[in-house]
Amino acid sequence: MEMLSLEKELRGNAYPGRGIVIGKSADGTKAVTAYFIMGRSENSRNRVFVEDGEGIRTQAFDPSKLTDPSLIIYAPVRVLGNKTIVTNGDQTDTIYEGMDKQMTFEQSLRCREFEPDAPNYTPRISGILHIEAGKYNYAMSILKSNNGDPDSCQRFTFAYENPKAGQGRFIHTYQCDGNPLPSFEGEPKLVEISGDIDDFAGRVWESLNEENKVSLFVRYIDIATGAYETRIINKNN
Repeated sequence: MEMLSLEKELRGNAYPGRGIVIGKSADGTKAVTAYFIMGRSENSRNRVFVEDGEGIRTQAFDPSKLTDPSLIIYAPVRVLGNKTIVTNGDQTDTIYEGMDKQMTFEQSLRCREFEPDAPNYTPRISGILHIEAGKYNYAMSILKSNNGDPDSCQRFTFAYENPKAGQGRFIHTYQCDGNPLPSFEGEPKLVEISGDIDDFAGRVWESLNEENKVSLFVRYIDIATGAYETRIINKNN
């Protein structure tokens, strides 16, 4: 598989929706993850990321303009021991609760489907980073409708053991802008991971469509110690 430039992928797509990147830093010492949200409606754009314990949550930037919180207010990132969970919806909590009961990442998601936002039926995308005894692996999942048919849910899980330095995987909700919005297709894209946390976060943020981007979260986790650094960038300040 050809390794793509994450910046080019983002610059070439005005509306990938919400996206998750997981990989390993170029020097091989850090587990890397990023999560971004975009929006076309006023309700979707009226959001910011805020820290919440070891994770983050979304909240309304202007509470007076919040119309429907059901699919836009949630905790995208939670930490369960040595596992970091990143998703585009409240399935973060589903994974957290399932894995806390010794279920696997995939098993935890069996009770969930794509979002009920007809006609888009937005996919639920999820990722998990597992660091233990100096070893690191990760997995990603997408739950999507069968080409817009809400009666059929398609479930895909991708697991990456001992990932290579400087490489990551990128999955997003929509192939591109459209009406209805077409769901992501195929396996997560192989992308290059480079630079320190500030450089990486800056390049991702600058590559997102200026009109549609809302918020970005980036975390670098030291594989040897578990210590982490986090960056949050919000368009609404």
